[in-house]
Amino acid sequence: MLLSDILYKISLQTVSGKTDIEIDSIEFDSRKVEKGYLFVAIPGTQVDGHDYIEKAIEKGAAAILCERLPETLVEGVAYIQVENAAKAMGFAAANLFDQPSQQMQLVGVTGTNGKTSVATLLFDLFRRLGYKCGLLSTVQNQVEDEVIPSTHTTPDSVSINKLLKLMHSKGCSFVFMEVSSHAVAMERIAGLHFAGGIFTNITQDHLDFHETFRNYIEAKKGFFDQLPKTAFALTNSDDKNGKVMLQNTKAKRESYTLKGVGTFKGKVLDCGLFGLQMTINEQEVWFKLIGRFNAYNLLAVYGTAVLLGEDEESILTELSQLTPPPGRFEQIHSKDGKVGIVDYAHTPDALQNVLETIQDLKEDIQQVITVVGCGGNRDKGKRPMMAKIAAEFSDKVILTSDNPRNEEPEAILKDMQEGISITKKKKALTIQDRKEAIKTAVMLANEGDIILVAGKGHEDYQEIKGVKHHFDDREELLKAFLA
Repeated sequence: MLLSDILYKISLQTVSGKTDIEIDSIEFDSRKVEKGYLFVAIPGTQVDGHDYIEKAIEKGAAAILCERLPETLVEGVAYIQVENAAKAMGFAAANLFDQPSQQMQLVGVTGTNGKTSVATLLFDLFRRLGYKCGLLSTVQNQVEDEVIPSTHTTPDSVSINKLLKLMHSKGCSFVFMEVSSHAVAMERIAGLHFAGGIFTNITQDHLDFHETFRNYIEAKKGFFDQLPKTAFALTNSDDKNGKVMLQNTKAKRESYTLKGVGTFKGKVLDCGLFGLQMTINEQEVWFKLIGRFNAYNLLAVYGTAVLLGEDEESILTELSQLTPPPGRFEQIHSKDGKVGIVDYAHTPDALQNVLETIQDLKEDIQQVITVVGCGGNRDKGKRPMMAKIAAEFSDKVILTSDNPRNEEPEAILKDMQEGISITKKKKALTIQDRKEAIKTAVMLANEGDIILVAGKGHEDYQEIKGVKHHFDDREELLKAFLA
């Protein structure tokens, strides 16, 4: 594609060199640049792409998109200066791949908790309704039955458009996508055309990146601010920040609720270990999903499907057959009657939701034993909060390691221990080795007791000092049950 076509709709400050040259691809990592590429120099928190412009040219870059022009311009190379290189890359990528998001119905899901569940349930629902669909999620990217491993909640803008192009080529009509706060702040969704956006909820998370809760809220809100007037914006009106998300959106405003007034209203009638009985817009339905938090997810999915023009009765019929995504309140039962639950809960609110659900479901004689950790190089403020919640809603707590990354596990655990009061310390153990922590929880459990292993869910690795080692909570729990 010609460079001039790739630059369509991008606000340019200065242009040096020819724009009627062919560009084969776009790259922001100089190590991956090849002959005929457009290299985008993006300022980052750790490295600045502008420092690698010369290297990119040496590897064959035909054009440079940047915020600051280098002192010396190489003859035969086109230089395009813009105010925001990351944002410009999003529009350039959309142009390079022929605007794939405009050729399908793309729906984004944002919020602290529930993004994966809502996006995955929508993907499963619309496939059951007879459509070819794509999914962009934390767990995996999927084009119909083809699974593509996922490395970020939201990939970079070039990868997104490449995936969307693939989905369109495979005949997909709908794509459901998790939209993280990082993605909004880092302009990864720039240039995409959304048919709708969904807000699940917001609680403390990612303050290591956003620094303040206000910045975090503004990042989430930024997604809805970008929606076109042809789109819908569906919010959880029971969340105190639900209305904030819609303050400046041009999209059609809709809401869902379990407590108040909304376009889509639900009521939980009964909640057990094997399902959820509730009404949605006065129609009573039994679902295979468990917990009040899933009642909100189901409402969001139902509302989205209605707003996308599907028949209400067909939606509820197919929704009643869906099961939770992997690692979301996933149950494993032992032969001697112990109940294991693996859940991705890695924020204080998510952990409390899961534990409150377990408390609602369990009988008085059943103990709740929780295994939980906190990730390294992430928001430190939530560590004592997570431990405090675990101790408050469990009979026994085992604090353990969870993706320490480049931090020392002992330091993370020390931060968590600060959240457990003197009166609760007698119920808490600290076992750094996660495998041993899970084995200990099973040993401490009696028949009928419930063991919650929280924080990693679907993840099948432990990230330690930059290396991902295979580790799956579900596998380890099953091994401990069989030992």
